[in-house]
Amino acid sequence: MEQRISLAHGDGGELSHQLIKNVFIKAFGHRDKAMFDAASLTLPGNEIAVTTDSFVIKPIFFPGGSIGKLAVAGTVNDLAVSGARPLYLACGFVIEEGYRLSDLKRIVADMALEAKKAGVAIVAGDTKVVERGSADGVYINTTGIGVYEDEKKPNLAFKTGDAVIISGTIGDHGMAILGARGELGITVPVESDCASLNSMLMKIVKDVEDVRIMRDPTRGGLATTLVEITEDFSITITIKESSIPVREEIDGMCELIGFDPLYVANEGKAIIIVAEDQVDKALSIMNGYPEGKEAVVIGTVSSLEKGRLLLETPIGSKRLLSRLSGSMLPRIC
Repeated sequence: MEQRISLAHGDGGELSHQLIKNVFIKAFGHRDKAMFDAASLTLPGNEIAVTTDSFVIKPIFFPGGSIGKLAVAGTVNDLAVSGARPLYLACGFVIEEGYRLSDLKRIVADMALEAKKAGVAIVAGDTKVVERGSADGVYINTTGIGVYEDEKKPNLAFKTGDAVIISGTIGDHGMAILGARGELGITVPVESDCASLNSMLMKIVKDVEDVRIMRDPTRGGLATTLVEITEDFSITITIKESSIPVREEIDGMCELIGFDPLYVANEGKAIIIVAEDQVDKALSIMNGYPEGKEAVVIGTVSSLEKGRLLLETPIGSKRLLSRLSGSMLPRIC
C-alpha cells in the first residue's frame, strides 16, 4: 500500500524525524546542518546562519498572538538558538480566495510589530492566492538570515555535569492553542508564550563562557527536543521531574485530557546547556529578561555516551523518555 502523509508527520515526533531523515536529508544531504535550527554558512568575510519555516497554525488568531507574530518569532528564535544574530526575514503568503482583507492586514501588522521588537527587517516576500477551499485561510513561509559575531557560538564540547536550563514554564503555547479551538469545550486561562528570544540569547552567547548548545522546544515539546540532542551528540541527559516548571492550570488540563506537558509545544522558550561553573551567570542574565524570569536548571549531562534522555521522578526512580510518538496536537505552528 502506498504510504501517505498523515497529520502526525507534522507534529515534531518520531514520524517527523523519520520524514526529515528518509526524505529531505536523503535527497538534500547536509545531515550535519540538519541537527540544528539554522544552518551555518560561510561567505567571504562572514559566517551566516540561514533557516526557513512554514506556519499553518489553527486558529490563526489565538490568546497571546497570531500566525503573523508566530512567523516572525519562530524564525528569529531558530537563528538565535544557533548563536546567530537575526538580521533579515523573507516571507511568502499562501492566501485562500475569499479571506478577509482586514484579517490579513492584522496579521501583517503583527509581523511588523514583532520584527521591530526583535530588531530584524522583513526585506523580501511573495504572495500566492489559491481557490476557495484549497487552504485554511492563510499560510506563511519565512526564511531568516543571521550572522555570527566575534566567533561566539555554542561549542558543543559537552562534559559530564553540564547544566540543562529551561527559560520558563512549558506547554503554554500548545494548551493555549487547544483552548482557542474550543473543540473540547474547555477554557484555558493561559496565553501562548510566543515571543522573540534573540535579545536574551545574544546576551547569553556574548557573556557566558562554554555554552554547549541552545534549542527551542517547539513541536514535540521539551522531551522530544532533548531526545534529539542526546541522540545527535551521543550523550545522556538526566532531568528531574520536580524541577520542570509547569503552570498549575496547564498541568491540570493536561491531566484531564491525557496529555504529557513534556511533549506539549512551546513557542517562547529555550533550552540552554552550559558548563557547570557558568550556571549562576546564565541564570542571572536570563532572569533579567521577561522571557527568562522563570528560568531554572532542570537537569544535567550525566554521561558522554549512549544517547539517552532519563527522567528522574520525585521518588528517585528513573525512566527512559523517547520522542513524541503519533499525533498529539496538529497545526500548533
